[in-house]
Amino acid sequence: MAGSSKIKITPPRWLLAELTYACPLQCPYCANPLDYQRHSKELSTEDWKRVLTQARKMGAVQLGLSGGEPLVRKDLEEIVQHARALGYYTNLITSAYGMDEARIIALKEAGLDHIQVSIQASSRELSDYLAGTKSFEHKKQVARWVKKQGYPMVLCVVIHRENIDEMPQILAMAEELDADYLELANTQYYGWAHANRDLLLPTQAQFTKAEKIAQAFKEKVEGKMKIYYVVPDFYEDRPKACMNGWGTTFLTIAPDGVALPCHSARELPELNCPNVNEFSIEEIWHHSKAFNFFRGDQWMQEPCRSCDEKEKDFGGCRCQAYLLQGDMYAADPVCSKSPQHHLIQEAIDSAAKHDNTQNEQPLIFRNSKNSRLY
Repeated sequence: MAGSSKIKITPPRWLLAELTYACPLQCPYCANPLDYQRHSKELSTEDWKRVLTQARKMGAVQLGLSGGEPLVRKDLEEIVQHARALGYYTNLITSAYGMDEARIIALKEAGLDHIQVSIQASSRELSDYLAGTKSFEHKKQVARWVKKQGYPMVLCVVIHRENIDEMPQILAMAEELDADYLELANTQYYGWAHANRDLLLPTQAQFTKAEKIAQAFKEKVEGKMKIYYVVPDFYEDRPKACMNGWGTTFLTIAPDGVALPCHSARELPELNCPNVNEFSIEEIWHHSKAFNFFRGDQWMQEPCRSCDEKEKDFGGCRCQAYLLQGDMYAADPVCSKSPQHHLIQEAIDSAAKHDNTQNEQPLIFRNSKNSRLY
C-alpha cells in the first residue's frame, strides 16, 4: 500500500455496493465494465456485512445497493437489515425486473429507506427493445407497488438518442405513475455506453429541444414532483466535479471486492485497485495507491494545474480523459480550456453521421456473449 502524502483525507460518506454484475437486462448503455464476465466471483453475505461495518465506522452514511441487478442476490434483505442496524440510509437502485409486492414488503421490513426504479423508455416497444426483455409493463406495476407500500416513487430514465425524442411521453409517464422524483439521466459515456456512443449520443438540436421541454415541465410540477436533469458532459464547456473529488466522498465496492474511487475506475491503467478481501476499508481509503492517485492537484498537467477553477471541478473526469485521449492525467477534454477539446466536437460529428433508422451499425447489447468480445 502506498503512502498518502500530506493531503488532508476526509472520510468516505457515500458507499456504493455493487452487489453483483448479474442482470436479466441487456441495456446498451450499462455502466458495468465490458469484461464483467471476468469478474464474476462475488463477495459473500458475511463479506458484505464486514465491508458495511468498516465503512460505517469510518463515517459513511449513505448506502447505494446496485449492480447489475441487486435483486438477483437472495441475501439482499439480510444485507439491508445489517445496514439498517448500522445506521445507514439505504437506497436500492433497481431495474425492478422480477420484483413483486411481497419482496418490496420484505425489504421494507428489513429497513430499506428508498427504492429507485429505472424504466428504459415511455413505450413498451422501445423499453423492451433496450432492456432486451419484456419488462415494461412489469416495471410500471412495480412502480405502483413501491408507491402503495409508502415509499416515495423515484423514477429514473436514462436519456440517449433512442428515447430523447420521447421526452413529452416520458414526462407523461412520470405523471401517470405519480412519481415524487424523476431523474432524467443523460447517458454518460463509459462502459457499454462508450462502445455504443455513435448510436446513443443525441444531436445538439435533440438535446436542446429535450432540455427545454424538461425545464418547462419542471416549472409545471413544482411542489408536486422533483425533477433532476443530468446534463450530458458532451454539451457542456466545463467538466463535472467527478465524484466530488477523487477519494474525498465516494467509495465503490465491486461485486468481487475490488475497491474503486469511482464505478468506472477499472478502465484506468496503473491503479492497482485493492480488494476488501486483502485490506480493510481504512487501509484502502487512506493508504492505497488507487485512492491516492488523483487526490489533491499535484498530479495535474497544464492547463489544470494553474487553472483558477481546479477546486471546483478537480480537473474533471479521469476516466473520460483516458477514454477520449488515452491519457488519464490530461485535462478532461469536455473543458473548453483543454487543448484536446476538439475531440468532443469530433465525437458529436461522428455520432451525427450515424442514422439509427438505417440499421447500418447495430447496438452492442450488454450480455454474456458480447462481453467476451472485449
